[in-house]
Formats: sequence, C-alpha cells, structure tokens
Amino acid sequence: MSKVYVAGVAMVPFTKPGRSETYDLMGAEAVRAAIADAGIAYSKVEQAYAGFVYGDSTSGQKALYSVGLTGIPIINVNNACATGSTALFLARQAVESGAVDVALAVGFEQMMPGALDVMFTDRPSILENYVRIAEQAPGDDNTRPPAARLFGGAGAEYQRRTGFESRSFALVAEKARRHAFNNPLAIFRDPLTADEIMASPTIFGPLTRLQCCPPTCGAAAAIIVSEKFKRANPGRYVEIAAQAMTTDPEQSFSNGSLIDAVGFNMARDAALQVYEKAGIGPKDVPVVELHDCFTTNEVLTYEALGLAAPGEAEKFIRDGGNTYGGRTVTNPSGGLLSKGHPLGATGLAQCSELVWQLRGDADKRQVAGAKVGLQHNLGLGGACVVTLYKAA
Repeated sequence: MSKVYVAGVAMVPFTKPGRSETYDLMGAEAVRAAIADAGIAYSKVEQAYAGFVYGDSTSGQKALYSVGLTGIPIINVNNACATGSTALFLARQAVESGAVDVALAVGFEQMMPGALDVMFTDRPSILENYVRIAEQAPGDDNTRPPAARLFGGAGAEYQRRTGFESRSFALVAEKARRHAFNNPLAIFRDPLTADEIMASPTIFGPLTRLQCCPPTCGAAAAIIVSEKFKRANPGRYVEIAAQAMTTDPEQSFSNGSLIDAVGFNMARDAALQVYEKAGIGPKDVPVVELHDCFTTNEVLTYEALGLAAPGEAEKFIRDGGNTYGGRTVTNPSGGLLSKGHPLGATGLAQCSELVWQLRGDADKRQVAGAKVGLQHNLGLGGACVVTLYKAA
C-alpha cells in the first residue's frame, strides 16, 4: 500500500445562489487551479471523482470535459453533505491501492436560495428515520426546515443534559466570523458579536438565523498522488496520514437521542479509527476543519472528535480553546457558517484549507507551527469522513 499525498489544492470564492457561475465552470476553474498548484498537466490524472448533490448524473463529465478530453474514468459521487470528502476518500483509496499514481477529487454545487428541504415528495425521504426521532423530542415543530429541527433539537438535548448556555452557541458563530474576516474566499466576512447573533430571528431550539450555514455555490479540488509520484516529482506535498469513513451505527436510531441521530457516533467512530491509525490523539492536533453546518453541530463535534471531554464543550469555548492562542484552532477558514456550504464542494474546501495551513500558506489565518490537521465532514442520511493530514 502506497503512502498518499495531496500535491495540489484549490477552491473558487464561495458566493450566494444566483451570483455564481454555473457548476461546470466553477468545477473546471477549481480543477485547473489545483493542477497548476500541483505543477502537473491534466494529462497526468488517471482517474477523477466528481462530487455534487444537486445535478444530473454525469455533471462530473460536463465540468471536466472542458479541462481535457483524455478518456479517463470519471466517477460521479453523491453522499449528502459529505460528498466532497467522499470523492477524496475514493481518490485516496485508488492511489493507496496502487491502481493509479495520480487521482483528482473535485466537488461543486450550484444551489438554490433558502433552507435545504425535501426535494422529492413521491418517494421515501432519506431523513425518515431521523425525523421520526425529532417528532418525539420536546418542543418539536414540523413547520421548521428538517435540518434545523434535527440539529436544533440536538442542541436543545445537549443543553438539557449539561446546562449549556444558549449564548455559548452564539460564541461559536462569533468565532466563525472572526476567522472568516481573514479569508478572501469566504462568503460572510463581516464580524458579528454574540449579541447580534442571538438577536437574529429564531429558527429552532437554540438556533438563530446567524447560527445556520448559508446555501452557497462554489467548487474545490485536490490532486492526490502516490509516494512513487512524489519521489519523481519534487513539490510541496501534504500526506494523508489516516482517513476513515463511517455510516450510522444502530445507536443512531435505537435510543431516541437526536445527538446520536445527527452523527455523533459516526464522527466519534471515524475519529477513533483515524487516531489509532495515525498513532496520535486529539491533543496532538493544533488545527481542525469541522462540519459546522449549525453552531450546535460544532459544539457536539468538539466532544465527538475528543477536542473537549464529555460535557466540557462549553468550557472549551469559554476558555478560548477553539481559536488562536488556544489548544485547537477550529475552522480557521470561517467554516461552513461563514465560508459557506456548497454541499459537494465543502469537503474539498476543508481539505484545501488544511493543506494551506500545513504548507504555511494560510496568510493571516495561519496557525503557527501547524504540522498536523484534522478534517471532519458529515452528511445526514448518513456519512461521515474524518481525515488526518501531516506536513510531508
């Protein structure tokens, strides 16, 4: 099994729906920039994995054909909000197995305005099992968007268990805006205070509008290569030291907990696999890009990834452990909350940020001395990919 490296990354600036280029143009732009970053020609790519959630079946071909008609396999990937990191997972597997020396992972999304909702009403919903748990939770409201009901309900459950204050959720969004101020590729860069965040309209449970990630359009890409390729081609590489993908275990639906339903166990199990394979623990990770689709999910993920001990996420936040000067800088990019969340692109945008951090290319966002980075990308339905990167 070959060691696997990221040779090049790129993302296009994320934008509001209606203001972006079409998905194919965004995807092609990200790919061209990633291969330029890797210093290779597109003809060197042997397989491509194209991730998107909303689009026709061969949207990957539509995006990549303008980059080059090389006849390579192009595999289209759809795995909810974990789509981008699933494309990365498959590209990494192809290289690690020795099937290819160079693979491309690209993700893109051209979204519609408004909250995510059920797209097809003539067939079973992928969220049936999750919504069934939400319906039994205190204070459920079926007029609210499904994702907000689930993640907002999970946040309320966490508050009942631990006494976590609503303001501490708002502090997570405040931190996201503060980090995004230094990211020219983020959609929301204007700073906000916790008071302003809490004063925005209530969506569900402890969630206000400014604690929910915006629908976003964008694209990102990564070039994944083997150790053999790395030896023959000098460059600025970052190693994928460990990676795991999980789906829902029985516990997600067996005990009526929304915390379990929204992916806590998937994230914990994937993180444990990654730590074991890499031979390190969460205290060894100075920078993390995690899936903060809602502030409540960021809080839960602190504990799922072991960044905070059970029940101590609030202390982690209040002590500044999640930002510069603390133990683990979380979402230096601004995260989904401020950078944006184009579903198919998110996992590869996270990858891009961590590669820039470990190469020392993150400019004013740079986490000093970062040699290890952790990525967490989650999709309800469900899937979770956790990836650990090391400076090569």
